[in-house]
Amino acid sequence: MKGLGALLLGGAALAVLPAARAAPLRAPPGASSCSGCHAAHGEGAFGPIAGRPAAEIEEALAAYRAGARPASVMTRIAKGFTPEESRAIAVYLSQQGAP
Repeated sequence: MKGLGALLLGGAALAVLPAARAAPLRAPPGASSCSGCHAAHGEGAFGPIAGRPAAEIEEALAAYRAGARPASVMTRIAKGFTPEESRAIAVYLSQQGAP
């Protein structure tokens, strides 16, 4: 029975983990590099990304990093972030004001 309780507790802990990871209080390192081109209110060279789904941002960064989504600047920027850093940036940007 002790094993089952630990298993259930472990499952509950896993269920809480994504919610805890999805709420950064401040901008993670690298997030500010997005604002030059993707300004929050559309005044950047490209459309705003704030408020877009985190999964969408994270997938785009992964595609740029892998070269599957070619772009002159974004390919170089994305290669500078680890998958974990990209995830943190994506979550942070998704929590900012909607585009």
